[in-house]
Parts: sequence; structure tokens; C-alpha cells
Amino acid sequence: MTHRAPTVERLVALFALGCLMFGHPLLAIFNVAGTVLGIPVLYAYLFGAWIAFIVALALVVERSP
Repeated sequence: MTHRAPTVERLVALFALGCLMFGHPLLAIFNVAGTVLGIPVLYAYLFGAWIAFIVALALVVERSP
């Protein structure tokens, strides 16, 4: 059995997390009539989740051996 690098496992986990964060069931939760600092809740969630996903991806890639 071969040993895979932890980076590959973390990238696969981030892919799965991204699929969950931007999938229909979770997006439907944030599709409400309301605002956050004047921005619709759905747009604020999408922007915040997108930024968090990019930061997590950058941390995983930069820490790779």
C-alpha cells in the first residue's frame, strides 16, 4: 500500500467542503429576505464562503512539503 501525501487528502477534503458549501441545500438556507450590512444574505454568504475557501486552499497549498 502506498502512502499518499497529506496535501492530497486535504485537497480532496477541501473539494468536498466546497461542494457542500456551494450546493443547493446550504444555499437554500441563506436565500432569505434580509440584509447583512445592506447586502442580501445570500450574496454575503457566497462572498464570505468564497473568500474562506480561497484562504483555506492557499494555506493547504503553501504548507505542502
